[in-house]
Amino acid sequence: MNQLIDVGIIGGGPAGMSAALALGRARKSVVVIDEGRPRNRVTRESHGFLTRDGITPSEFRRIAREQISAYSSVHFVEDTAVTITGHDGNFLISTAQGTTYQSKKLLFAVGMKDLPLPVNGLAEVYGKSAFVCPYCDGWELRDQPLVLIANGEKALHLAKMLSGWTHQYTICTNGPDQFTEEQRMELLQHRVPVFDSPIERIVSVDGMVQRVNLVDGNSISCTGIFFAPKLVAGSDLPKALGCQVSEAGMVIVDSFGKTSVPGVYSAGDAATTQYQVIAAAALGSVAGMSINNELLVEEWNRQS
Repeated sequence: MNQLIDVGIIGGGPAGMSAALALGRARKSVVVIDEGRPRNRVTRESHGFLTRDGITPSEFRRIAREQISAYSSVHFVEDTAVTITGHDGNFLISTAQGTTYQSKKLLFAVGMKDLPLPVNGLAEVYGKSAFVCPYCDGWELRDQPLVLIANGEKALHLAKMLSGWTHQYTICTNGPDQFTEEQRMELLQHRVPVFDSPIERIVSVDGMVQRVNLVDGNSISCTGIFFAPKLVAGSDLPKALGCQVSEAGMVIVDSFGKTSVPGVYSAGDAATTQYQVIAAAALGSVAGMSINNELLVEEWNRQS
């Protein structure tokens, strides 16, 4: 595509699509480049999005694209952005399929990616009976016996959160615990069992967890699991372009989604630790409107 478009959006999840909707309604030309492998593809249902509670991720994306299709200036392409060069007003996006897009502004809505955890059987239950967010899936497992796979401060944080949905949970640190003495006492006071033996295997049937077997011979029956994921940035492109990122790979932005690089924005899970579909969509909308405002002011000043 040789024509200069207004905005190139990298990532077509809730943040990217929400930004595309705002920009499409603002009559801006947009290309959304998405590889079609969202992080939440393993989950059966998405929760917490008003009017869409319980929808499947694939249906959510289908409806969103269907509604955005009403705005002919927005185009979706299934591809992967591999390099980005240029500067504010003239960015060049090269893709894995050999296409180049030229855009005035950029929005990274690349999300985060899960690194595989060394736990036998976790992949079979992830998204079915093992989850990472109580706000997303705690209701479905309320008052049920759960296993929490995490260690140190993350385990204590999850334990406090889960107490709103059930008091029947056990912590498995999957190896020597990393708790301070004060944290151990806190868990003891709240009668939270802690096992530090490595996990031998998660036993499940059709994705539904039955028990967690430990190397030391203990077996913990449960109907669900929450675990602390290991995440990496969904793309290295923001960092390669010079955007300031945190140690965890999150793109650092202001309240409008602006990064440290002029003309470059980021939204959604790539730019926040609030991993919620509705939060990602909200941040995408804010970034989309901010980009539009920036383009309008620039055009206004050119005509002065």
